[in-house]
Amino acid sequence: MKDGFRFGTGETILVIGLGRSGLACIEVLRELGVTVFATDDQPRERIRDAVSAAEALGARFFEAAGVDAVVSRLGSAVLSPGVPPTSPVARRLYDANVPVLGEIELAYRLCKAPIVAVTGTKGKSTTTALIGHLLRGCGLTVRVGGNIGNPLIKEVRGASADSWIVAEVSSFQLETIRAFKPRVAVLLNISPDHLDRYHSMDEYAEAKYRIGANQALTDFFVGNLDDPMVSMLHWRRGDTRLQARQLWFSLRGDDEATMYVRNGVLTYAPVAGDPRPIAIMPAGEIPLLGEHNRENAMAALLAALAIGCRPEALRAAMATFVPMSHRLEVVADVDGVRYVDDSKATNPAAVVAALHAYDRPIVLIAGGRSKGSNFEALGAEIRHRVKALIVIGESAAALRASAGEVEAVEAFSMEEAVQHARRLARDGDVVLLSPGCASFDMFSSADDRGERFAAAVAALREPAGA
Repeated sequence: MKDGFRFGTGETILVIGLGRSGLACIEVLRELGVTVFATDDQPRERIRDAVSAAEALGARFFEAAGVDAVVSRLGSAVLSPGVPPTSPVARRLYDANVPVLGEIELAYRLCKAPIVAVTGTKGKSTTTALIGHLLRGCGLTVRVGGNIGNPLIKEVRGASADSWIVAEVSSFQLETIRAFKPRVAVLLNISPDHLDRYHSMDEYAEAKYRIGANQALTDFFVGNLDDPMVSMLHWRRGDTRLQARQLWFSLRGDDEATMYVRNGVLTYAPVAGDPRPIAIMPAGEIPLLGEHNRENAMAALLAALAIGCRPEALRAAMATFVPMSHRLEVVADVDGVRYVDDSKATNPAAVVAALHAYDRPIVLIAGGRSKGSNFEALGAEIRHRVKALIVIGESAAALRASAGEVEAVEAFSMEEAVQHARRLARDGDVVLLSPGCASFDMFSSADDRGERFAAAVAALREPAGA
C-alpha cells in the first residue's frame, strides 16, 4: 500500500461521510485542485442537503453501493470521524489497496504550523479552548479547531509556520492517524465512553494512547498522573510507548508530578534548568467550577509552559478566560434556585464531575441515548449527592433504576423536565442539566439540548398568560 499521499491537481480522492468534517475536506481538497468523489452510508434522499452542499463544492456523489465504479480511479480516501474504519466502504477500499486516512491526518499533512492536540473522555473542549486563550494571551498567533466544533482541516489552511494550531481530537479521529505528530499531546483522562463502538475499555484506551504514538524526543506529552489508565504511560511504570518528554499534573501533589497543588496554589516543578518549584497561581483564581476543571487548567498551563510561555503571562491570561457554553453554564437564578446547563456532559464520568462541583442540594436532569455506558458508578453518586432526579430519553428507565430511593420522575420533553425541576427545587438548590448521554434521541445536538433547557428556564420568568 502506498503512503505517498498527494493533494493537488491530477489527484482523485474519495471523501467518506458528509457531516461537517466531510464537507470541509471536500472544500479544501477542491481548493487544491483535487478531483473529489463523495459517499455516505445513508441514501441520497435522507441527506439531500449534504449531497447538494457536496455537489455545490464540486464533488460527485455516489451512494455506498456505487463506490465500486470509481475505486480504480482513486489515489486515496478520507474517512470522516463518525464513520468507523470497519464500515463497508472502508473495507472495500482496503481490499482494493486504496490508502485511507482521517480528516485530522489530512489536516496534519497540509499544516505548516506546530500542533497542540488534546484528547480525553471529558474536558477536551474546555482544555482546548483554554490552551488557545492562554497562548493568545502570551502573544502567539493561534487557531483552534477539531472536535471542538470547527473542522481542523479548515483551520490549518493558511496557518503559517510561526503560528500554532490547538486541536481537540477524539478517539474516533485518532483511530485513523498515520503520521499525525503534535508538538504537544495532552491526555486528560480515560473513563467509560463510546462502548457502543469499542469492544472494551482497553480498546477505547488504546485509541486515546495513539495521540502520542508518533511523537519524538523533541515533543512533549502532558498527562494526568491521577488517572490510572493515563498514568500507566509514565516512564517510571516501565511503559516505553511514549518517546516524548513527559509532563504530568496531579491534584494530589504526587512527587512525580510536574504540576501540582500545594497549599492551594498551582505549582510547577521545571523539568530543565533551575529545579526550584514555581508558584503559578492560586487555584481559587481559575475561572471554572469543579475539581475536574483544576485538572483541565493544569493541563492547559503545562502545554503552554512546554512551548515557552512565561508563568506571569499565563496567570494574567487565565483571569480573562470565559467558560464555554453548555459546560456548567449558569443560565439563570429564579426564585432563589440556580439553573445550570451542562448539556455537553455526554458520559457518566462528566456528570459525576459536575455533581462534585456543588455543595448544595441538586435537582438533576439526566438521560438521553446511552453510548454503551454503565450507570452503576453514576447511580452511587446520585444516591449520595442528588436531592431529586428527573430522567429523560431512551436511558430514563436505566438511570431511574440506578438512583435507588432518590425521588425520581420521568419527563418527555425539556419543558416538562424544567417544570418538574421547579416543583422539586427549593430556595438555595441547583437545578443541573447534566445528561450523561448523547442527545440524538430527543434533540439535534447537545447544543440544541442546552438551548432548549435555557429557553424553558427563561419561560419560568414570564408572567402567566403573557
